[in-house]
Amino acid sequence: MNLFDTLNDRGYIYQSTNLERIKKILNSDEKITFYLGIDPTADSLHIGHFFALMMFRYLQEAGHQGILVIGGATALVGDPSGKSDMRKMLTKEQVEKNLKEVKELAKRFIITEGDNAAIIYSNAEWFKGYEYVDFMREIGVHFNVNVMLSADAYAKRIKQGGLTFLEMGYMLMQAYDFVYLNKKHNCILQIGGSDQWGNIVAGTNLKRKLDFNDDEQSAEKDDAEIFGLTCPLLLTKEGKKMGKTEKGTLWVARDKTIPYDFYQYFYNVDDSSVEMLLKLFTRISLEEISQLCATDILKAKRRMAYEITKLVHGQEEADKVLNAVDSLFGKGQDLSDIPTAEYPKDKVTADGVLIVDVIAEVGFLSSKAEARRMIQQNALTVADAKICDVNHKVFLDDFNDGLVIKKGKKNFIKVVLS
Repeated sequence: MNLFDTLNDRGYIYQSTNLERIKKILNSDEKITFYLGIDPTADSLHIGHFFALMMFRYLQEAGHQGILVIGGATALVGDPSGKSDMRKMLTKEQVEKNLKEVKELAKRFIITEGDNAAIIYSNAEWFKGYEYVDFMREIGVHFNVNVMLSADAYAKRIKQGGLTFLEMGYMLMQAYDFVYLNKKHNCILQIGGSDQWGNIVAGTNLKRKLDFNDDEQSAEKDDAEIFGLTCPLLLTKEGKKMGKTEKGTLWVARDKTIPYDFYQYFYNVDDSSVEMLLKLFTRISLEEISQLCATDILKAKRRMAYEITKLVHGQEEADKVLNAVDSLFGKGQDLSDIPTAEYPKDKVTADGVLIVDVIAEVGFLSSKAEARRMIQQNALTVADAKICDVNHKVFLDDFNDGLVIKKGKKNFIKVVLS
């Protein structure tokens, strides 16, 4: 199996520290240890994470040993990469809680049982007890501040007004992760998103400098080198990061983004992104993907959205979403699986309640004003009837079996009383 060629053909390869060496390793029978780092800055994973996790799975399936490092220590500092302001500082308790959630969610993507199970660490394990002065003398001495400030991760922050000393330490910590894992597990490859390029290169450079100072090793030996490999960021055709919706970030956890909304996000992407997403997040052959996109882009979209929903939420949930979609488009009558929100029963008086109040309360639209605008544009349907009056009311009986509200052709919600 020519793993590098497979990854490259499907769009996973973006940057590397030694392209020819990595290509030679991944296209051969040689088995290596690699790692991916994820900081638990939230209690879930989002779309940007599972790009790299998919690459992790490909490497595992080819027989390479994977290590997932969840940043129990680095999350307390915060990565400045791609940020215009300092990240909100998290408490140790928040990070610990997030770490447990992220660990469980990551198991949906990578192999954690059997002969080639991933090793999962928190980098707090090796930073605990490492005295600050010792760390700065042993690791910090190898980092040139002028070089660090020229990296994209820091240059953007400086240009926009400031960078804290706390954040400056992040690159040192991630670089040390790589060196530590190389020493402990002979880990020679770090993978990640392209926003991590500067931190990954810092790790390879730190290893080279430490080797240079070690009389027992030579920095010129090929087998002493460690490597970095990044995948591109997921972008829309306008160059914006994928994964942002009207309701916020597209999360993996069901309680943050329900499977229906997850499916709808991908079904609503621009036609130009469908082939890319099929290549990245499904195992459909490249030939079939090309043919599918060329002959029926709507069918390709439906297949893509279904497969990605199945990947993240499992087949049962993905099938429920398809059933809900079919029902909403008139192919069935079962509306039990569409997105559902609760509205307080005591707010529905004998005189009814304004539909704009219901819509705003359940968060289907951002405000009553937006709901009124949608009504004025003839874009809202309630219980299969187009609403034309901004003062339209609904009553208790209207909520029997759930009140279905539609915006346009693609956005739906069922409101039940609580």
